[in-house]
Amino acid sequence: MTIMQTQKSLDEFRNEPFTDFSIAENKQAMESAIEKVRGELGREYPLIINGEEFTSEHKFESINPAEKNQVVGIFADADAHAESLVDKAIEAATDSFKLWRNVSAEERAEYLFKAAAIIRDRKHYFSAWMIFETGKTWSEADGDTAEAIDFLEFYGREMLRWAGNQPTTPYEGEDNRFTYIPLGVGAIIPPWNFPLAIMVGMTMAAVVTGNTTVLKPSPDAPTIAYKFMEVLKEIGLPAGVVNFLPSAGVKVGEQMVAHPKTRFISFTGSKKVGLHIYEEAAKTRENQRWMKRVVAEMGGKDAIVVAEDADLDSAAAGIVSAAFGFQGQKCSACSRLIVDEKVHAPLMERIVALTKTLKIGLPTEADTNMTAVINQKSFDNATAMIKKGVDEGGKVVVGGGGDASNGFYVEPTIIDDVQPQSTIEQEEIFAPVLAVIKAKDFDHALEIANDTVYGLTGAVYSTSQGNLEKARREFQVGNLYLNRKCTGALVGVHPFGGFNMSGTDSKAGGREYLLQFMQGKSVSQKI
Repeated sequence: MTIMQTQKSLDEFRNEPFTDFSIAENKQAMESAIEKVRGELGREYPLIINGEEFTSEHKFESINPAEKNQVVGIFADADAHAESLVDKAIEAATDSFKLWRNVSAEERAEYLFKAAAIIRDRKHYFSAWMIFETGKTWSEADGDTAEAIDFLEFYGREMLRWAGNQPTTPYEGEDNRFTYIPLGVGAIIPPWNFPLAIMVGMTMAAVVTGNTTVLKPSPDAPTIAYKFMEVLKEIGLPAGVVNFLPSAGVKVGEQMVAHPKTRFISFTGSKKVGLHIYEEAAKTRENQRWMKRVVAEMGGKDAIVVAEDADLDSAAAGIVSAAFGFQGQKCSACSRLIVDEKVHAPLMERIVALTKTLKIGLPTEADTNMTAVINQKSFDNATAMIKKGVDEGGKVVVGGGGDASNGFYVEPTIIDDVQPQSTIEQEEIFAPVLAVIKAKDFDHALEIANDTVYGLTGAVYSTSQGNLEKARREFQVGNLYLNRKCTGALVGVHPFGGFNMSGTDSKAGGREYLLQFMQGKSVSQKI
């Protein structure tokens, strides 16, 4: 079957629908999945290199942030022998690349479609793992699983498109063809906050384009990554195409980035780590034959701007959802509210009231709106930043406290009267902390919004088309939303990636994303 025939036989890409848990059958299915996963907690998991499992005398634990005494999984720690294990994994990936790069685009895409079908069939099972391991509420976990399915379906189709005939200008006497070929071995370093979706998207974008990989999951979410490795084994993905090296520290990641046979690094995480990777990847090591490519998404300090003519009820609902969904632990989360001073009071009244209705509790409960942040370090940083915000003149109007006795719980916190350029207005907190800044007018609000090193997402609420058009031109972010919240990007609908210190504007879930894992080859034959 040709690529064109395959494309015709595929349905057009459609986003995976979210689960409606108000339907009793769906609610019961999730409850059953939660109990199934509860019975599987605390198991030990190995490293995987070239399809073989390896253990280590050194272990680390992944814990439930909402019940910190509950162990989710116990992992062999590759950091203990980082240099030798990374070398072994990259050699395995290098050997596998010799065969995998020549596998047809149709066959590679088919692996993604098969993986998507398995995850779709066990959707609640994968969501339940995220509920335990990262403290996702039911809806947040369900959205994560749906996005993982979307990445598999979308990138599979996109690979078929890129593998088709690429246009060139006709030239008499020559047969000219332009194709895209894979790069080589990639280091995949995903985050914990979208532990299935982003991990799957990063890994399988590299795989479907013909590359082989070494996957280092976040130490806060290794179990979910291992569950995906089980899917790859089930679909028969050849050994060595994806190698699995969990570790509790940074040694494995450092070795992966520095290794001369690493061709590219795909990273999602903090600005600090991303810049370090960017710097290390630029250094040429002995026996290195290429300049390494870096695909990086490094977070943001995202703002929602509310103009004086905005629909305040709509704005308030969007702000609360974007600020406190998944405890503010999204790179797209609203951490700054910049509001025209003329509507500050009525907007704050609405936001405070909505925030007070949020239920904080265990993520396993269906009606929980917010739960714990990911770990002790995150808890400590959030509480310290709240204090910093007050010390710098801010006023806590909701929340402000936390409790880490059983889990890492931080109250949804709103700090009013925050000044531009103050610490909590500039630094990413990655917790349920919203800084509120008053602006003199719409132009002043955009000026404040743009006065940051980041440029990931932003939103504007206004009924003035003139304001919205001005924001289109002048709001310097990679993903701008008008009269809706700044979170919830959908694969294919909202290609995702930011400007400046938010990363390389990689546009995950967009039609150009796969090009970052390939290189163009032009072949001309005289006829």
